[in-house]
Amino acid sequence: MMTEGAVGIGSLKADGECLYWLEARPSEAGRSVLVCRTADGVVTDLTPAPFNVRTRAHEYGGGACGVRNGLVVFSNFADQRVYRLENGADLRPITPEGPLRYADFDLEPSAGWTVCVREDHRNGGEPENALVTLDLEGNGDEGRVLASGADFYAAPRLSPDGRQVAWLSWDHPNMPWDGTLLWLTDIAPDGVATNGRQVAGGADISVFQPEWSPDGALHFVDDSTGWWNLYRWRNGDREPLCPRQAEFGLPLWQFGMRSFGFLADGRLVCWVIEDGVGRLAIIAEGRLETLSTPFSHPGLPQSLSGRLALIGATRSEPTRLSLWDPDTGAEEVLKRATETTVDTGYISEAEAIEFPTADGLSARAFYYPPRNRDHAAPAGELPPLIVRSHGGPTGATSDGFALAIQYWTSRGFAVVDVNYGGSTGFGRAYRERLDRRWGIVDVDDCVNAARFLADSDRSDPDRLIIRGGSAGGYTTLAALAFRDTFRAGASLYGIGDLMSLAQDTHKFESRYLDRLIGPLPDSEPTYRERSPVHHLDDFDCPIIFFQGLDDKVVPPNQAEAMVAALDAKGLPVAYLAFEGEGHGFRKAETIVRALEAELYFYGRVFGFTPADDIDPVPIRNL
Repeated sequence: MMTEGAVGIGSLKADGECLYWLEARPSEAGRSVLVCRTADGVVTDLTPAPFNVRTRAHEYGGGACGVRNGLVVFSNFADQRVYRLENGADLRPITPEGPLRYADFDLEPSAGWTVCVREDHRNGGEPENALVTLDLEGNGDEGRVLASGADFYAAPRLSPDGRQVAWLSWDHPNMPWDGTLLWLTDIAPDGVATNGRQVAGGADISVFQPEWSPDGALHFVDDSTGWWNLYRWRNGDREPLCPRQAEFGLPLWQFGMRSFGFLADGRLVCWVIEDGVGRLAIIAEGRLETLSTPFSHPGLPQSLSGRLALIGATRSEPTRLSLWDPDTGAEEVLKRATETTVDTGYISEAEAIEFPTADGLSARAFYYPPRNRDHAAPAGELPPLIVRSHGGPTGATSDGFALAIQYWTSRGFAVVDVNYGGSTGFGRAYRERLDRRWGIVDVDDCVNAARFLADSDRSDPDRLIIRGGSAGGYTTLAALAFRDTFRAGASLYGIGDLMSLAQDTHKFESRYLDRLIGPLPDSEPTYRERSPVHHLDDFDCPIIFFQGLDDKVVPPNQAEAMVAALDAKGLPVAYLAFEGEGHGFRKAETIVRALEAELYFYGRVFGFTPADDIDPVPIRNL
């Protein structure tokens, strides 16, 4: 069920009466395919194999395609060149071969050129980022620079008349959720820019998603009040649209992220998060009207023929792409992430919990009890608990349906998905709890979530497990090294050595740890103190590691060093490495093998035999 017919759905774009989106298909080795639905409802794949619509800009990508009047431009993963495709034909490259990456396209109204972000790797050192325009008729056009000098650029957005362009920039050591600048400039029909000026943002103010309304007013989100709220810039004035202790923005991990849009009649529709729970709403005349949709955390709202195109999951159904009428509530499902349906007798729905944690504070999580209509635990037996620590660490988990959670709850595990301090969705102060305290606050919150559930008789205190990927993998390893709460752990492409991460990672995250740990070289002792790889004597329970061998964000040497050291110590340890996988697993066979191997591992550790037919996993020292 996890992978059969499953696709990732994203990058919604409306163009007239047509809707475009990307499908990441595990069955095609994770290839991202551009799909179009025409006004008459015909759905067609536009990019043939082996094209993979994906950019490596910032390594996390996003914003890999743009469309206007039937003309599509996209980045191809294999060569990182930009290709154009018009009305489903005439597929050809328009940028040169070489170490250039492009992302976040917005096409000029007459589709003569596009503005986008360029990441230039030609100098051999840190890549240079710039905002450029590309001639869509060109062959080998590397782009004319529109703005340069900042370390990072994102979200170039042309006004409806094509006469102005807005964009974001920021500099080291900031990440985009720390502080960004919103710029606005006039632009001539040939792409020449004049009269550039800053209109919002600052070193400690995060601006998210510049977006133009149909009537030509610039809208954006910033957190100058401590909350990501919506604003309008018109005639030189910055107007708050709906001041509220709620989040209307998101951490900009990928290009092209959106949390609001406009209906054809000009009404603003947005995704608002309060207490970590997302809802769809309309803002009109300063009032927030919550819309009754079935979705939990609907995303990427796009207006299409009086309806909204949305991607979202419910609390009991997987992600789907739908056209939804905000006035009648009618829904037309266009694509499901999986056609597999799960009987409600096997579905565990999230319960939002708040629990006490360190320093007299509280933290948040979603708890999932085990549920399987065919089985019950022996009387008086409490379930083993899997504590999930999300990636980022600047990110969040939601209460939307996820097969990756139901896999465990249907097998008798309870799961708690922790929004530890540093997570988004709870305001800037909650997000900044992690400043200089990564490896402390997140670990405390995961430990205290487990203790809270054990103390309230919702989990077995002797069968507590922690797992996480990427930054969540670091939290997992830190919890196992510095606390005695858990009896087993699973790290998916996790971080064991913070100094190696700081020295080896890509430009986008190269100064991320300045805020989370401290700037180097002065904070080097802290990096060592909080790196699990330097505290191997403190590990005392079995661990399984999963790693993509093509990972550029957290290189394989991180996992390999940890495995070798724990093996030498004599601790039970398993390691599964996957060819052709990067930071996050995309292939169907990898996803299945990793899940089953993790279940097998827990079976060996806790002395049970899974009902599943699973190929054994070599476990050293067990």
